[in-house]
Amino acid sequence: MILEEALERVRTGPKGPEIAAFFDFDGTIVHGFSGLHFFRDRLLAGKVGAAELAATMLNGLRGHDTEADFERFVAVAFKAWGGHTEEELYEIGRRLFASTIAGHIYPEAWQLIRAHQAAGHTVVIASSASRYQIQATADALGVEHVLFSPLEVRDGVLTGRVDGKSLWRSGKAQAVVAFAEANNIDREQSYTYSNGGEDADFLATMGNPTPTNPDRNLERTAAEQGWPILRFRPRGTPGTKEVIRTLAAYGGLFGSVWTGVGLGLLNRNKRVALDSIATLTGEVPLALAGIDVNIRNEANAWSHRPAVFIFNHQSQLDPVIMARVLRHSFTGVTKKEMASDPLFGLVLRFVGAAFVDRANTEQAKAALGPVVDTLREGTSVIIAPEGTRSLTPEIGRFKKGAFHIAMQAGVPIVPVVIRNAGEVLWKHSTVLRPGTVDVVVLDPIDVSDWTLEELGTRVAEVEDLYRKTLANWPTTT
Repeated sequence: MILEEALERVRTGPKGPEIAAFFDFDGTIVHGFSGLHFFRDRLLAGKVGAAELAATMLNGLRGHDTEADFERFVAVAFKAWGGHTEEELYEIGRRLFASTIAGHIYPEAWQLIRAHQAAGHTVVIASSASRYQIQATADALGVEHVLFSPLEVRDGVLTGRVDGKSLWRSGKAQAVVAFAEANNIDREQSYTYSNGGEDADFLATMGNPTPTNPDRNLERTAAEQGWPILRFRPRGTPGTKEVIRTLAAYGGLFGSVWTGVGLGLLNRNKRVALDSIATLTGEVPLALAGIDVNIRNEANAWSHRPAVFIFNHQSQLDPVIMARVLRHSFTGVTKKEMASDPLFGLVLRFVGAAFVDRANTEQAKAALGPVVDTLREGTSVIIAPEGTRSLTPEIGRFKKGAFHIAMQAGVPIVPVVIRNAGEVLWKHSTVLRPGTVDVVVLDPIDVSDWTLEELGTRVAEVEDLYRKTLANWPTTT
């Protein structure tokens, strides 16, 4: 089964809250094992003693063949959390999510969760991990229900003991069945997703079991049971070929800038330099990295210029993708920190981008004034209305700056929706991965009759348009 088939199964299947989708966490929603991030955080902070380190390594070497093995493992792992308050652990979880775990979320898992939510299904994360490891991800994904291994808490402070049975193997299966019975879930029509062989019983609790990124044991069980297998793109350590391609792409980016500068000097024309830089940076680095850009409704990128082109900010690669879409005659508005960015700072400064200090409202307004003049002179502008990259593929709140500019300059807003950019350049990564980025250029939006009084409502409508487009990707060109 490919992802599109899994999504279509959800879209065309029964709808409503009596249908549930139960997702395992580690290896299914996020790549790897989230517990390692918590352990490493404590290790780097000097909070892991020699006895705990030895016990953890010994348990890891033994493996988890039986439920008794696993209970022994979690007893050691969670003992060190004794004395910490719940709020301390939730805060660690939020910090690690922002710094590391968000970049490990499978985009395909996010799409599946969104499809189930759009169908009105009850979405549940069920994991042997603690709630503190899961909650920040659940919040970011909009998942209300979380089943987890219970830890003993007294007066808001953890004792370091597991409070009951861990949600591993039979414990997880029993927990989801109990949840289903308590919430009037139609088990025959519901879904389960997991990657581990120990979760065979969990998968079998619902009528639509889907082994996802299965290990060898689960792959063998799936073959025996006739279960469809779903695989996500691996997010492991990049190979030598990817590193070489990345270095070539970075070289191509800077080479494109200097080639554009040279053409401008040769023609004694800065416009030639700027357009050459835009065209080359949208082609050369992507080609060297093995990244294709599939653009739908490309005519909308040309039908109304100048315009304010807005895009959802998913990756550091987004400016290059926008250069591929627009090709020439544009500049940008970005946060002031980008002026010193080692990858794009030089390019942005040369093409005359406006750098905005988001912490200084007066400075931001002053920086946007010349942008209106730029539009009136015939040069388009690109802006990410979210203001910064999202931690997940979810659309963040749109700020009003881009829309104010369009209204003042008397030009349309053209929404550009980017999908998959985070798959070719992950959050917190500098290595490019070959693949395809999907882009759709939506119809231009006339803002000539917009008023300041209704601006908040109008911006929210455009923001919602992005969510709907990502949830139901256009199939026509």
